Amino acid sequence: MLIKLLQIFGFGLGGILVAIISNVVLLRFSRSLGIRNKNDILIRWSNESKPSLGGVGFFVVFVFAAVAYSIIFIDEPDVFRNKQFVGLFAAGSIAFLMGLADDAYNTRPLIKLFAQILCGLMFVWTGSHIDLFHSYFFDSIITVIWVVIVMNSLNMLDNMDGITGTTVFFILSSCLLSCWLIGGFNTNLWSLMNIAVIGAVLGFLTMNVNPSKLFMGDAGSQFIGLFVAYYGMEYLWNIPVDWNLKMGSEIPSWVGLCIALVAFTPTAVDTLTVVINRLKKGQSPMIGGKDHTTHHLVYSGLTDIKVWYVFMIIGMISSLLAVVMVNLVKSEMAVPILFFVAYFVFVFIILYRNTIKYKAPEK
Repeated sequence: MLIKLLQIFGFGLGGILVAIISNVVLLRFSRSLGIRNKNDILIRWSNESKPSLGGVGFFVVFVFAAVAYSIIFIDEPDVFRNKQFVGLFAAGSIAFLMGLADDAYNTRPLIKLFAQILCGLMFVWTGSHIDLFHSYFFDSIITVIWVVIVMNSLNMLDNMDGITGTTVFFILSSCLLSCWLIGGFNTNLWSLMNIAVIGAVLGFLTMNVNPSKLFMGDAGSQFIGLFVAYYGMEYLWNIPVDWNLKMGSEIPSWVGLCIALVAFTPTAVDTLTVVINRLKKGQSPMIGGKDHTTHHLVYSGLTDIKVWYVFMIIGMISSLLAVVMVNLVKSEMAVPILFFVAYFVFVFIILYRNTIKYKAPEK
C-alpha cells in the first residue's frame, strides 16, 4: 500500500512540477511566440494578448510519464508494446500537433475535423472503443463521434480563465476513482498516466486561473480533449460492460452513457447551449464568439473569478455524482442511475435560461 501511495504521489507531483517548469520556460521564451490573433477581440474574451502555449505542458508531462513508467516498472511489459496505449499515444500526438499548427497558422476547420476523425479511428484500430451496441461497426461510429464532440466541446469551453482546466480536472478525477472502484486500488499504467496528466492540469491552473498569465491554446485543448475522451470512454462509458465481464452481471450498457453525461455536465451543457442558440440565429456553431454560458454569467453581473467558482462547483458536483453512479453499478443497481440525469437537465435549464435572460451589453 505504501509503495502504491508513493507511486501515486510521485507521478502526481511530477506532473505538477513538469507542467509548472515547462510553462515557466515557455512563458519566458514566448513573449510573442504562440500569441495568435493579437488584435482579434471579437471572439476572444480577454482583450489582453497572452501566450497560448500553456497546453504544451500537458503533452510534455504525458511523454515524460510514459518514459518514467517504462524506467520505473522495468519488469512490466514495454508500454509501447501495449496496443491500446500506442493508440492513445499516436492519437494524442496527432491532436497535439494539429492544435499546435492551429495556434501558429489558424488552420482550416475541415483540416481540424479530419485530424479529429483520424484520432477517433486510431482508437478503434488499436482496440479501444465504446461498447454501447455490442456491434463493432456501430460502436466504432459512436467512438469517432464521441472523440470529435469532446475535442470540440473542450476547445469551445476554453473561453475564460481556468474554466477548461478545472472541468478537465474533475472529469479525470471521476475517471480515476471509477477505475479504482471497479478494478480495485492499483498503480497500473492507466491510473498513473491519468494521475500524471491531472498533475499537469493542476500545474497549468496555477498560471491560468484569473488573472491568467497564459492560455491553453489549441495545442492544449485538442490534446487534453483527446485524453479526456479516451479516459471517459474507458472508465465511464464502458464501466457497465467491464463490470458485467468481471462479475457476470447484467447492467445495461446505456448506464455508461448516463454516467458520462453527468461527469461531462459543465462542458456538455455549454456546448449544447451554444449550438442551440447559434442555430436559432442561423449561425454556425463552429465559429467562435462571446455567447457561451460563461460569458452570459458575466453579463448577469458576475466577475470572471466568480464564474470560475460557479464552474468549479458544477464540476465538483458532477464528479461526485458520477462516482456515486459507478458505486450503483458496483451494487448492480441500474434503474436509480436514470434519476441522476435530472442533474444534467437541471444545470442545462439554469444556464440556458441565463443566456436568454442576460445579453451582451450594447456597444
